[in-house]
Amino acid sequence: MVSHARTKPPVALVTGGGTGVGLAISTALATAGWQVVITGRRIEVLQTAAAQLGDDDLAVTGIAADLSDPQAVGRLFEEITAQHGKLDLLVNNAGVNAPPVPLEDVDFADWNAVLGSNLTSAFLCTQHAVRLFKAQSPKGGRIINNGSVSATTPRPNSAPYAATKHAITGLTKATSLEGRAHNIACGQIDIGNAASDMTDTISKGVLQADGTVKAEATIDPRDVAEAVVYMAGLPLGTNVLNITVMANAMPFVGRG
Repeated sequence: MVSHARTKPPVALVTGGGTGVGLAISTALATAGWQVVITGRRIEVLQTAAAQLGDDDLAVTGIAADLSDPQAVGRLFEEITAQHGKLDLLVNNAGVNAPPVPLEDVDFADWNAVLGSNLTSAFLCTQHAVRLFKAQSPKGGRIINNGSVSATTPRPNSAPYAATKHAITGLTKATSLEGRAHNIACGQIDIGNAASDMTDTISKGVLQADGTVKAEATIDPRDVAEAVVYMAGLPLGTNVLNITVMANAMPFVGRG
């Protein structure tokens, strides 16, 4: 059993934590006093982000991993345990999108890439986090999944992304249910139009359900990060199962 004291600084793992929304989340958690491990495929991106945050005296380290590979995820968690001796929070944020094409034209390689990055990575990291949470003393921890508003309402020509994000909701609920007896809380943040490289085209014009192309409002990813810090700071007896943080003017509520 891994033993640690809750008085030590809490440790968070943020997947996809080197860029975009993930970097904003990592920065906010580190600013709030967390020791943050960021992970993703590209070590140079992680090193750059960790160095920049380190210049601000924030405790952030980067560990590269292919999160769709079970062995790589196992090594990631072994390294976290070796470095920190515990984990208090997992933020499953990593994700990619596929080219916006009709469902029947989706390339199978693109389907698999989105599935691996958005869903398989979250499942594998959740597995290892739950095992570690159960082995810790005191046991327990929290998982926050990035669901996206696409977890409930898809955009046109987004079948792979929408399918994986809908599945994240099922993973969130299953983890929350199974975690109850072990002091493990799991919740989901559904994000709408946080400004990042992935959403760069949204502010310029994106296909709507009625076939028109319109620019949409976006929000600062730091607003999302503040919500994650709030969720992460709750006692483990309290859970935010689902929260939506979105651009107020985006065409999501109602009929667009």
